[in-house]
Amino acid sequence: MDSRRNFVGKVAYGLAGTLAAGRGRVLGANERVRVGIIGAGDRGMKLVNHLRVCPNTEVVAFADIYEKHLDRATGLLTGATGHRDYRELLDARDLDAVVIATPQHLHGTQFRDAIGAGKHVYLEKTAAFTVADAKQMRSAFRASTKVVQIGHQACSNGHVSDVEQFLSDPQRLGKITAIQMQQHRNTPYGKPQWSRPAMLNEMNEGAVEWAAFDPRGFDANRFVHWRMFWDYSGGTVFEQMSQQLAFWYKTLRLEIPRSATMQGGTYLWKDGREVPDTVSVTLEQPEDLMISWVSGLGNNQNGITEDLLGTNGTISRAAQVRYTPQKVNRPDLKELIGRTPHTPTAHMQSFLDAIRSGSEPSCPFDLGYRVSIACRMAVESFRQGRTVRWDARREEIV
Repeated sequence: MDSRRNFVGKVAYGLAGTLAAGRGRVLGANERVRVGIIGAGDRGMKLVNHLRVCPNTEVVAFADIYEKHLDRATGLLTGATGHRDYRELLDARDLDAVVIATPQHLHGTQFRDAIGAGKHVYLEKTAAFTVADAKQMRSAFRASTKVVQIGHQACSNGHVSDVEQFLSDPQRLGKITAIQMQQHRNTPYGKPQWSRPAMLNEMNEGAVEWAAFDPRGFDANRFVHWRMFWDYSGGTVFEQMSQQLAFWYKTLRLEIPRSATMQGGTYLWKDGREVPDTVSVTLEQPEDLMISWVSGLGNNQNGITEDLLGTNGTISRAAQVRYTPQKVNRPDLKELIGRTPHTPTAHMQSFLDAIRSGSEPSCPFDLGYRVSIACRMAVESFRQGRTVRWDARREEIV
């Protein structure tokens, strides 16, 4: 079946998917899940707060290579153990699951080690840093029976149900040809995106297990501002585009792009960062549609929006989901507004529910895998200064 027919079959005529086979021992509905956190920085601790309000869940251990993060985390939860080496945390036999919230270049090794240690894994976005990482992680996942949830939280948003309801009648959208996405942010003067001067001022080599982050010589700036450097980060593409892309890859069951083109530059902050602050990305999908993403970090007037464009109508996603008919083709249809509520902790709860029931979480590994490849393709296009393509047979960017 070719890509277009596959797309129509999965989107226009049903959107019904089957859950994956149960993954490992299923816990009782009320059985406590014991969780360890790998990466106790700002993001990791935010996820701890999500875990703490989920029933029958206990955070029992932390691992972080920065001693201040580790001290803060263990001081917050009495009885939780702290480890400078995450592998010590994985050795705990009574640990059911781990949350990995570390810089992206560490995801591959930490994920494989966690799966190999028999733990369920919640892995922050973007799942895989490189194509090689993605394929090695996939092999580890397929050899395992453990639940994996990728941290694209939009996949647990109530908007998913709204969009799938709008798509349930294929005539509402007609032929879908494009998705237009944008994400714009701004910060006050003197506060560049991702800059953390206070943390930089307190950083010293003795406070960090540096070799676990980068085998080269200690560099406090690269550690504190890792999101600014290609060695550790995919920039706004991995931090922001991935989230919006995951939503549509889930609701439309999209595959890896045929090609990717990314342009832009560091137009705003001349502070030594390597990743651009203003970008335009185009992804050509095998389902015969084009995805575009425009982002800037110097003006938030346009905000964060997404539009799915079909010959019969448009689905727009911002604070709400809205369907607007194209009257030229469907004068009989009316505008619809999505009303499904959203719970901020829904994504973490989906992970825990999957552990207990053996069902598939809302952002399973394969979805995170495809999003990772798409994001890496965009970054490679920018760095190489050309359009790149996906060789599906060899599973390589060319």
